[in-house]
Amino acid sequence: MKLIGDPDSLGKYPEVEALIASIAEGEGGAAAMEEDDWEKGDNDDGADATAAAEELAGGVEDMKIDDGAPLATAAAGAAAAPSAPPPAKKESAEAAAAAAVEGDPREHLNLVFIGHVDAGKSTLSGNILYLTDNVDRRTVEKYEAEAKERNRESWFLAFIMDTNEEERAKGKTVEVGRARFETEAHRYSILDAPGHKNYVPNMIMGASQADVGVLVISARKGEFESGFDKGGQTREHALLAKTLGVSYLVVVINKMDEPTVQWKKERFDECVSKLRPFLKGCGYKIKKEVKFLPISGLSGANVKDEVDPTDCPWWKKSWQAGDNNTDKPTLMSLLDSLDMKGRRADAPVRIPVLDRYTDRGTIAMGKVESGTIRPGTKVVLMPTRQTYKIDAIWSEETPLSSARPGENVLVKVSGAGLEDVQKGFVICTNPPCRSVDKLICQIMVMDLPEHARILTAGFQAVFHAHTAEEEATVTKIFETTDRRGKAIKGARFANVGMTVICMIELARTVPCETYDDYPFLGRFTLRTEGKTCAI
Repeated sequence: MKLIGDPDSLGKYPEVEALIASIAEGEGGAAAMEEDDWEKGDNDDGADATAAAEELAGGVEDMKIDDGAPLATAAAGAAAAPSAPPPAKKESAEAAAAAAVEGDPREHLNLVFIGHVDAGKSTLSGNILYLTDNVDRRTVEKYEAEAKERNRESWFLAFIMDTNEEERAKGKTVEVGRARFETEAHRYSILDAPGHKNYVPNMIMGASQADVGVLVISARKGEFESGFDKGGQTREHALLAKTLGVSYLVVVINKMDEPTVQWKKERFDECVSKLRPFLKGCGYKIKKEVKFLPISGLSGANVKDEVDPTDCPWWKKSWQAGDNNTDKPTLMSLLDSLDMKGRRADAPVRIPVLDRYTDRGTIAMGKVESGTIRPGTKVVLMPTRQTYKIDAIWSEETPLSSARPGENVLVKVSGAGLEDVQKGFVICTNPPCRSVDKLICQIMVMDLPEHARILTAGFQAVFHAHTAEEEATVTKIFETTDRRGKAIKGARFANVGMTVICMIELARTVPCETYDDYPFLGRFTLRTEGKTCAI
């Protein structure tokens, strides 16, 4: 009687499955399949329910697992038994489809907060969440008390983003903090990147997902200079953000309410005038891509609401005149006005995998860089070229029926094990992206380690492209071009500031594309010994 109590187990016998299919096609089978309970079957031949049950029981008794011959005799009685579960499965599938949403029509932007250590990135991120009602007052009061215990009263807003004990004890962000907020115009994900030079690889991982970079500069005397001078992270972060594909850079001059600054226009202009030529050298188009804004991350002035004219009388005239490349008074209004270009929803799907984990199947995390992905889509995982099917898509915990470019998503990859999906892989639809272990590319030499003051064949570094990291070696230099534009073919070495066409060999294959076809898969950096050597 065990098989009757568990009718699903009959499905493993192919004879039973074949009989069910033949009954379903016939007229009598349709009635049998619609019936929810086999005990209430429609007995056209006059036999009652008890007789049917006895017949089934007899059939089960006769069945032998190791003997395939009696299966057909038992199948006639048991055929109606497995007909109950399919409606339940169908209902659950329909319920899941109904729960999935098309996705919010508002555009989604990833903001990465970058800058030198102690510039105020976490405090600004925490205050944005507080001002947009994503953190309640009681939680903030708890953080205030905790910060006071540590004799760090001004850190309480940073505790919203810096959640682990190490970050709070040192006052330094280690991993990329993530949070979300919304306005009427856009949906945003905050990526709070670490500022310390030891954690630049973590910052690269955050910036590789970003659409907009918010470069936080401290206006406090001495802090701006230490962050901007050689060895400071302001320079490296701005350079990496451009390399990793940030479309806009919003430079916020923070701590303007400091006693040493007091919202003085002279200090703001001094910081901006030093930043402009450097950012231009990084490749930014200053008038189109860079915006400058004075704020106070701690008090919230110019974040959501404009600064009081009594504190800063010059700012209203400045933004109304369109100075500093912005005609918006606050950070939030400026972010809402940004228009993202180059997102191709009709292109082949490309999702670089940022991370993965197991939860009743393998779940991959990443950002949709191009194309539109839906549950049921067949995808190719590069560089392994394995084919899988996408079972479900989520944004945070909301199931989606489709995801457009710019969305941070979780996708359930049907049939893939945890070892089949790795960080740095790319989920593609046909035609898949290329996967290479040698590439000929154009790089610009930015800095070199102390022991190797020139770049030659044999130079080794770590290759960072989208979410992938791989050991790399420069195997051949074809051409160098110096700052004056003089090109040397067949050069044997390159110095800092030169543009180089060379061949790079990777330890393992990495998915990538040409920059012209897919810019987000065609950018990379070379780093070694804590320095960004080439972009």
